[in-house]
Amino acid sequence: MKAQRLSDLKSLKKALLARAAQVAAQVAASRAAEEAARCATQERQPRDRLLFERTVGPVRRLTQPGRHVQRPMPLLPIPAQRQRDEQAVMQEALSDAFDVETLLHTDEHLSFRRPGVGPDVVRKLRRGAWSLQAQVDLHGLRTEEARASLAAFIREAHRQGLRCVRVVHGKGLGSPGKTPVLKGKVHSWLVQKTEVMAFVQARPAEGGAGALVVLLRPSSRAHSL
Repeated sequence: MKAQRLSDLKSLKKALLARAAQVAAQVAASRAAEEAARCATQERQPRDRLLFERTVGPVRRLTQPGRHVQRPMPLLPIPAQRQRDEQAVMQEALSDAFDVETLLHTDEHLSFRRPGVGPDVVRKLRRGAWSLQAQVDLHGLRTEEARASLAAFIREAHRQGLRCVRVVHGKGLGSPGKTPVLKGKVHSWLVQKTEVMAFVQARPAEGGAGALVVLLRPSSRAHSL
């Protein structure tokens, strides 16, 4: 706007002042509205929090809000003892299907000796060169009971360092048909036990055909032959 006269200049000044006053009023109104909204929000927040707590119950601020810390999974312990127990069970799993006949020496009396064990050892065993140190009586036991008892007996005798033991299996006189049921099984079980070096039929005074004299290999607690 271009002023031509003094009166026009005065009119222009008034217009500018009015425009400035209008802008100032608008700014003031906007600030007042913002302040009112802020105050209303501050007043509403406690009421909203109180309403929320009444709805869901007491709340507690998280130490790390919005962040989940994944803890490492603990390593499972190695069941070493169970593995040893399972291996021991497998070692004690004596089979009835084991063919022992080819390993037995059928001289005047049935006998067995490991490869590398000389016949003189069997002769000494039969003559009683080693004193009997322990015995297990399987007579009258069921097959599974006899199997477990024999395995435990041989294992414990060897652990104690015993060298010569007796195994009584019976003559089978009380079995159906008077057949010695345990006799053949005991032969098979003993051959499968690595602790056994040799065995012979017991002498008449020690049980005869109803028992075996067993020589165990030396352990860390036994003296050499």
